[in-house]
Amino acid sequence: MQSIPVDTSRLGALRCVVAPEPKITNQETKEVKKDRDGKTVYTVGLSVRQDGRRASIIEVAVTGEPVGVEEGALVKVTGLEAFSWAMGDRHGISFRAAAITPIPDAPAQATAHAGKGGGA
Repeated sequence: MQSIPVDTSRLGALRCVVAPEPKITNQETKEVKKDRDGKTVYTVGLSVRQDGRRASIIEVAVTGEPVGVEEGALVKVTGLEAFSWAMGDRHGISFRAAAITPIPDAPAQATAHAGKGGGA
């Protein structure tokens, strides 16, 4: 499977919409996915929205728990790669990153509620 590097600078704002969760490899046994070194692989749901375009949600796998990443937080994604896959009649694109970190100047609560009504 060939990896395709993704230029995150062209994706616009990346926001966590599903907090990090351990990636499950077997739904029946609830087995958690591990990398070659035995570290847990996590999945993070991110919204991607370029200027003037519709938003998309992508799930990104990352080794090790992304500390400080919570729902609503703007995040920085380092080393994002896309992988095309096919299994029988199913096919799609998976994403993996070297790291996902919160952007410190953009607290989740302040950015999640910005622009909502309720003023005088």
